[in-house]
Amino acid sequence: QVQFVESGGGLVQPGGSLRLSCAASGFTLDYYAIGWFRQAPGKEREGVSCISSSDIYTYYADSVKGRFTISRDNAKNTVYLQMNSLKPEDTAVYYCAADPYLTVQAMCVIRTERNWGQGTQVTVSS
Repeated sequence: QVQFVESGGGLVQPGGSLRLSCAASGFTLDYYAIGWFRQAPGKEREGVSCISSSDIYTYYADSVKGRFTISRDNAKNTVYLQMNSLKPEDTAVYYCAADPYLTVQAMCVIRTERNWGQGTQVTVSS
């Protein structure tokens, strides 16, 4: 069974940092682009950052450019999202997903039906 387990969320003050992890089970991440998405209360889910299977290409939403960094460790079957300089507007549930076909920009921008996991809650508040 293909499954993602997101972790690393929590409560952090504005300006703080968190590192999210997305561990895959049931399949190997090597041949998939992986993306981080988030959904804030009352808002639609949006793509935050996506990384290609080759680890060469990345995409970041304008709202997180320069603050977030996506990376992957295929040996651990895990993708990470380093989040720095967090803002209250980053508060959301964060999810990850995999796609074998789309470019990183398409994966992050085009709304696609996916089997979402439980996600991890990130709350930025003083």
